[in-house]
Amino acid sequence: MEQQVIISNLINNIEKVIVGKKKVIKLCIAALISNGHILIEDVPGLGKTMLARSLAKTIDAEFKRIQFTPDLLPSDITGVSIYNQKTQEFEPNFGPIFANIVLADEINRTTPRTQSGLLECMEDSLVTIDGTTYHLPSPFFVIATQNPIESYGTYPLPEAQMDRFLLQIDIGYPLRDEETLIIEKRLKVNPLEQISSVVNLEQINLLQQKALDIYLSPDLLNFITDIVRATRNHPDIAQGASPRACLAIMRVSRAMALLAGRDFVTPDDIKGIFFYALQHRILLNTHINIKEKSKKKILEDVLQSVPIPL
Repeated sequence: MEQQVIISNLINNIEKVIVGKKKVIKLCIAALISNGHILIEDVPGLGKTMLARSLAKTIDAEFKRIQFTPDLLPSDITGVSIYNQKTQEFEPNFGPIFANIVLADEINRTTPRTQSGLLECMEDSLVTIDGTTYHLPSPFFVIATQNPIESYGTYPLPEAQMDRFLLQIDIGYPLRDEETLIIEKRLKVNPLEQISSVVNLEQINLLQQKALDIYLSPDLLNFITDIVRATRNHPDIAQGASPRACLAIMRVSRAMALLAGRDFVTPDDIKGIFFYALQHRILLNTHINIKEKSKKKILEDVLQSVPIPL
């Protein structure tokens, strides 16, 4: 099938640069296929920027990186209108948000006003510049990053804005052999310079359409609803996930089924992305000792509390 060739080319090409992180790559591609955006929260140096650049180069897509700083303005992202003396008219000067893949680096280092400007673009794929609305290119995919261990000079994303991200993932440290392989790949050249595009934008749009045809049974629809509702009744969770979480799980589970070469969703597809779709959408009670009970453990308890349809 054509879509399986496209998917295989995507994964294999990115793996030439990103070593030992096939699950992260699949989650990234699934979010792209689902027309969503991802938040990567991890320490510096683990390949967040490299992952975004590899994906953009693999797809032959326009890539822009925005370094978020406290003095960044919303217009620095979206663009402004500039007066053209020749035509005596104002013309739009588009900002870096007008790209297929946008890396929003260290999104928590800018002010809430600028954060809101970016997230508005993510929600509607529209940008308004001086009263005129423009459509963003398709596909449009934002990879935002933030460092979880630094708090000085940062502006944490409000919970309502965190909810706009389809998935929150982490890359994690590589295994010993993988880390050695990373060094070997960089002995002479940057592996990013050795890959070329293997997929075009039309093929990505095709995958996005194919994902809409993936079958999700009524039993699994109820399963998704029940596990999301269970987060609202767990004693360790102060605020459970919203209905947007149901939609996120539905969209990503279908994309994961497509990546696996199936035309239907299984319970394992849902279980495999449950944590990544919900960890940024819940708030724990203040009495929780984070060393004893992590979000992952609590969400595993939630998942186990709901019967899996056979």
